[in-house]
Amino acid sequence: MVKPADTDPRARLLALSRERKVSLASLSELIGRNAAYLQQFVGRGSPRKLEEGDRRTLAEFFGVGEIELGGPARSAAHPERSDGYVTIPRLPLDVSAGPGSFEAQEIPFDSFRFRSNWLREMGLEGADLSAIRVEGDSMEPVLHSGDEIFVDRNRRGLEGIHVVRVDGVLHVKRLHATALGRITLVSENRAYPDVELAREDVEIIGRVVWKSGRV
Repeated sequence: MVKPADTDPRARLLALSRERKVSLASLSELIGRNAAYLQQFVGRGSPRKLEEGDRRTLAEFFGVGEIELGGPARSAAHPERSDGYVTIPRLPLDVSAGPGSFEAQEIPFDSFRFRSNWLREMGLEGADLSAIRVEGDSMEPVLHSGDEIFVDRNRRGLEGIHVVRVDGVLHVKRLHATALGRITLVSENRAYPDVELAREDVEIIGRVVWKSGRV
């Protein structure tokens, strides 16, 4: 298990590229740089650190936290109240498990309150959580229309189910990197076809880490 705070981002990037059997030149092309860019970063220390956009793209490709590639550590997004509860905002952004929902303003209309020790037990302590509702049936039987989901914006790798934005439209899908620079949106309901897109056309909002729904 890597301890991000103790890891040199250059060594970590090199290790990740070897684990995934992808060259530094290919990764340089992935972030829109010349083929020698990341080789110089790893071998010569130039640039001194990765730019934010480059770091985010690489972290998402490898499914790791940005801190492993030199990004800042993030503090808890929702501070604990004096009564031991944490407030999670509910956003009016119904994410589509179907044709797609257009983006709305991210202004909370309500909130949930959870005990901080429950969040800790669920592994969600320090997560940057928002609660939103699912619409549509493309993620059944995992997610149903009307389910409330927690989305952690701190987690934007490719493992698990994510909320993504494509052309201003929000979707909840499983993600797979099918080729360098390509990403596939996968529905649990196999009546819906997979959609493969260029990586730059998909904005990963966050990973779905919890759900609730009617019985």
